[in-house]
Amino acid sequence: MSMKIFIPRDSAATAVGADEVARAIAQEAAAQKLSVQIIRNSSRGMFWLEPFVEVETPQGRVGYGPVSEKDVKALFKARFHEGKPHKLSVGLVEELPYLKNQERLTFARAGLTDPLSIDDYRAHGGYEGLAKALTLAGSAIVTEVTDSGLRGRGGAGFPTGLKWKTVHDARADQKYVCCNADEGDSGTFADRMVMEGDPFMLIEGMTIAALASGATKGFVYIRSEYPAAIATMKQAIIIAEAAGFLGQNIQGTDRSFRLEVRRGAGAYICGEETAMLESLEGKRGMVRAKPPIPALQGLFGKPTVINNVLSFAAVPFILAKGAATYKNYGMGRSHGTLPFQLAGNIKRGGLVEKAFGVTLGELVNDFGGGTASGKKVRAMQIGGPLGAYVPAAQLGMPMDYETFAANGAMVGHGGIVVFDSNVDMAAQARFAMEFCAIESCGKCTPCRIGSTRGMEVIDRITANEEREANLTLLEDLCQTMTDGSLCAMGGLTPMPVMSALKHFPEDFGAKKPRMKMAAE
Repeated sequence: MSMKIFIPRDSAATAVGADEVARAIAQEAAAQKLSVQIIRNSSRGMFWLEPFVEVETPQGRVGYGPVSEKDVKALFKARFHEGKPHKLSVGLVEELPYLKNQERLTFARAGLTDPLSIDDYRAHGGYEGLAKALTLAGSAIVTEVTDSGLRGRGGAGFPTGLKWKTVHDARADQKYVCCNADEGDSGTFADRMVMEGDPFMLIEGMTIAALASGATKGFVYIRSEYPAAIATMKQAIIIAEAAGFLGQNIQGTDRSFRLEVRRGAGAYICGEETAMLESLEGKRGMVRAKPPIPALQGLFGKPTVINNVLSFAAVPFILAKGAATYKNYGMGRSHGTLPFQLAGNIKRGGLVEKAFGVTLGELVNDFGGGTASGKKVRAMQIGGPLGAYVPAAQLGMPMDYETFAANGAMVGHGGIVVFDSNVDMAAQARFAMEFCAIESCGKCTPCRIGSTRGMEVIDRITANEEREANLTLLEDLCQTMTDGSLCAMGGLTPMPVMSALKHFPEDFGAKKPRMKMAAE
């Protein structure tokens, strides 16, 4: 009987040598005439341990990491393939506090399955949600998603069920489902992990959305910087069609849904839903004015469901286990779980899926282990490059849409980038304006011109040129961008700028904290 050894195949692992480790293990096993089955699974999300190698034992999987090529001979000598001790051993994987203290609903299969094995997917609960959806009318599916309290995981937190109901109720000869997988926020990688590690879950979620809304055609819009995700999703779609879970007459019913992958050209602005639609239609990615909303006039002018990866990925669990089960996770109006992503100056970077209500401190210190440098945490940027900078004094703040909004911040996509005491917050504020200037589609003046003027004003402030007058000018400029921009690109750029100015005025040479943030 061959021994099973699991080595992740996703980008986080291959970037640090997982392919080379897999090859070295296969060669050494062959040299020792050992019967070994190497399974390229998905990453568990414990990036500080990658490449992370797991061995199946009667007691459960035993993990070793980070493993390099040069460690392989010593591992075999220690009989790691039998789960024996070694300096790289972390013990039984399922007992690790980092994993054991999570609530993994979306990432329940992470690290367990071969991403492109549909049998593996089904053996671990996959397609149970679709099976239930195929027995329901579209309106009943919409009700289930609405009752779950699921909100968009892309940033705005808009109720998913309401968006689906709008498309369901619209009359049209054609409807679409579009997944915005243009994951461009700094410090985020959950979408990539889903597409590379559990692609059938995304396919299942989108298929359920199609059944709910009456759509028969769908697109997954993936950023060009994710070649492995693109390749995996394309393969998974072919496999799902061959197994009867996509295409004509899904599982012998009269329901049909076809799905295609489309590659973006690397524009951050295409993370905005209407700019993505323009790109999908073969045009330059520029924001559309709303109304009309995409749910009524979206792709090619037809009613369109648009959600991001994590929103669709939550749906199979909701249909399989029921709205009430999902809704019981979380706090207040923030229901379910969110895969938080720890990045930046962090000791244990990776993915942590927790119910809403977990505090920043629990994520950064308990799971993340504090800063990699060992210095004190000074600030965290949450929600991507347009998210607010939250000071260490607010580490007790719970991750909750309303709590964050009340504090001039946003949960966004769940990305948390950590900075230690060495960070220059004036430089970070300038970076926000620079990022906006580079990534703006240029359609509206507040975003296109305001971001460039913002860099200049911050430069004058840090050079001590009429500091107080320029601080007032910066506040006025940020208010104009917030109120006058066509979309969130320019509308949210003031959030990191003003949060830095509010919480870290000393970095700007200001004598006292400014009164309030433009977003408040």
